[in-house]
Amino acid sequence: MLGLDGIEIGLIIVFAFLFAGIMSGFPVAFAIGGSAIIGFAVLAMFDSAGVLTHQVIDTGSDAYRDLRASGVSSFDISLFRYPDLPTSTAPLFEGGWERAVTRNISFIVNRMNERVIAGQSIETLLAVLMFVMMGIALERSGIASELLTTMSRVFGPLPGGLAVSVVAVGAFLAASTGIVGATVVTMGLLSLPTMLRHNYSPELASGVITASGTLGQIIPPSIVIVLLGTLAGDLYATAQEERARAAGCSDALTYLGEAAVVSVGTLFQAAIIPGIMLAVLYAAYAFGYALLNPEKAPPVPSLDIDRSDRVSGRHMVVWLVLVPAAVIAFAVASSSFQLSGSQDVSVSSIEEVTHESTLRTNVSDSCRESMIALHGREAWDLAVAGQHVLTKEEIEGVGAKLSTEEIEKRRQAKIENAAPIGTGVMVLLVMLALVLVLSRGMAKIDPRNYLPGIVGIGLALLVDAFLVPADSSSGKRFLYLALPVALILYSCRPAARVLAGNEVFRVLFPPLVLIVAVLGSILAGISNPTPAAAFGAAGAIFLAAYRKLEEKQKSGKIILTSAFCIVIMLLVGVNFDLRTGISDVGFENWVALLIALAAYHIAVGGLLYSCWVLYRYSVLSPVVRETAKVVSMVFTILIGSQLLNLVIISFGGEHYIQQFLRSFDREWVVFLIVMLVLFILGFVLDFLEIIYIVIPIVGPVIYGGTLDPKWVTIMIAVNLQTSFLTPPFGFALFYLRGVAPKEVTTRHIYRGVIPFVIIQVIGLGILWTAPSIVTIVPDWLAH
Repeated sequence: MLGLDGIEIGLIIVFAFLFAGIMSGFPVAFAIGGSAIIGFAVLAMFDSAGVLTHQVIDTGSDAYRDLRASGVSSFDISLFRYPDLPTSTAPLFEGGWERAVTRNISFIVNRMNERVIAGQSIETLLAVLMFVMMGIALERSGIASELLTTMSRVFGPLPGGLAVSVVAVGAFLAASTGIVGATVVTMGLLSLPTMLRHNYSPELASGVITASGTLGQIIPPSIVIVLLGTLAGDLYATAQEERARAAGCSDALTYLGEAAVVSVGTLFQAAIIPGIMLAVLYAAYAFGYALLNPEKAPPVPSLDIDRSDRVSGRHMVVWLVLVPAAVIAFAVASSSFQLSGSQDVSVSSIEEVTHESTLRTNVSDSCRESMIALHGREAWDLAVAGQHVLTKEEIEGVGAKLSTEEIEKRRQAKIENAAPIGTGVMVLLVMLALVLVLSRGMAKIDPRNYLPGIVGIGLALLVDAFLVPADSSSGKRFLYLALPVALILYSCRPAARVLAGNEVFRVLFPPLVLIVAVLGSILAGISNPTPAAAFGAAGAIFLAAYRKLEEKQKSGKIILTSAFCIVIMLLVGVNFDLRTGISDVGFENWVALLIALAAYHIAVGGLLYSCWVLYRYSVLSPVVRETAKVVSMVFTILIGSQLLNLVIISFGGEHYIQQFLRSFDREWVVFLIVMLVLFILGFVLDFLEIIYIVIPIVGPVIYGGTLDPKWVTIMIAVNLQTSFLTPPFGFALFYLRGVAPKEVTTRHIYRGVIPFVIIQVIGLGILWTAPSIVTIVPDWLAH
């Protein structure tokens, strides 16, 4: 038909209905599924009439057999790469459209079960619900307004200070909410009128707001990365298995030498530096623009805080920068020189395998050649040289139980090699020391108030190093450190009052602690994204309720007590064994368990009280309603996009696109084509449609090569962020246009955002030329 192959016609029809449905104004979540059904019905009609056919390679021809005999894998043979191969005509739907319907119904049921109802990825998808609730609760608590006011007072006196403060708040809200639309709208309502009132250029004001609002696309906990990560993990694992089989190997682990796994937590680690880099580039541009055009971004002294009771600038530099840096440097150096570290002296009673090879060498000839081509001859030779043939005694010993004497011998060796100071003790002392130091930098307190704390820190280090062996119980360590910690807390009490009275600290500290707790637990591998997101949602409810009580001038002691109980639970859980099913439960563990249970019930009571406070003041209902709307949209789009993908698969459209991409010899060319397509589609499709419709089609190609999956995923996220900023169709521009005052025209918004689009392209170029920016944090944390 029209000189086009039947599959090409099918793709045109399906995507034409898709874009028509989206542009019609009908809800996108339902337009996707509806366009899939209508498109399939039209294709079925054409197929029944015998109008649509397509050309397939004749696998029985001599030319095809000769090509296979020359060593070319069937995986790489396509009409795009070998257009002269003999072909035969086949119907669009193999076995007829009736068979495609039956197959699609069974597929859609299985897909829904795997990805929406009870599959492995559903637990990670639940993190979306929690992160959305966390973001909406923080937004409803008024944190954005307070952050903007406080940051304006801090940066306002600088050239372009208001613009820099918007970037700082945008990055902060991105780490709090991860919702682009909400961030752009909130900052547009709060900061745009203020910037215009202080004679800021409408172009700079609108540009910095839209750009900073899109940081939620990349800065964790980004919902985009959560959704991309759940999909990328499956695509990468499946694509690398296909790549291994095409190379003649049994599985991806054998071929790659490592498991083909990428998780959402790893992607969060990979996104940190790129997100910070973009925020720094935004702020640098705003500051540079203000220096070159001072009349368009003037300093705002009127927003500066009262310095009558402030300390000198030199004093602040010393105590807020130099001394905290020295404290942190000491902690890092102590770890590097084995002064502090793990004091785990537990020994497994089972003999472990101690001889492992870097690469599997017991493989077929074709797999060996493929592995040498991938890893290099030197790596292969090292793997062969590192082989160890286990003796009969070693084979029998693997997995066997160790004797009591052998266990004790290994335990004593661990005790002798353990660091003098435990990591937990060092972290606790550093945190308490920073409280003392920062309070000293914010106010001139009598130095004698700090003397007990300084003595306590030194005493705690000496006690843990010389009086508390590595094999000491948690109860014994607690008793020995009780007095030094009491001295430190005595000094921390007036220090905490100083910090609580400082406006910047009061506004930044609570949400900052929440963000660090959520992201820190994920990045450190302590928790998966879902429980960390649940913790973040609960923390956001606590914070929102406390802020609401503060507004009403009522006491928030119950919430503070509940938050303190959560800290107690964490400390007890880390330092004591709370299992009751083991044979020997010591007295101190029973005491710790009772304390943890009491703290748990108080914390749960505080959470219920916080919910009641938010409900009483009409905050909880909007939070739950907005969360339900966003999550329902996500899952409805997920279901509709799965239906659309199955329609494309049913007539071979997905295979056709993948063959076209694989026809290019250079992998980077393929990736550039995909990035360009995603950039263009970002004008008309939201990130949800792109993730669930386009990525499953192109993913097997871009995740099936040598490119690092972390780098690929972060590049896609930054690319989508760039697309959402680019005139004339960028979604972020329309979000701001909807809340901008009349004096800010669409022309102002378009002109203002262009420099930030250029910055985005520069950022993509930096990540392209230096992929280690993405991989350095995951690689460092992995070791």
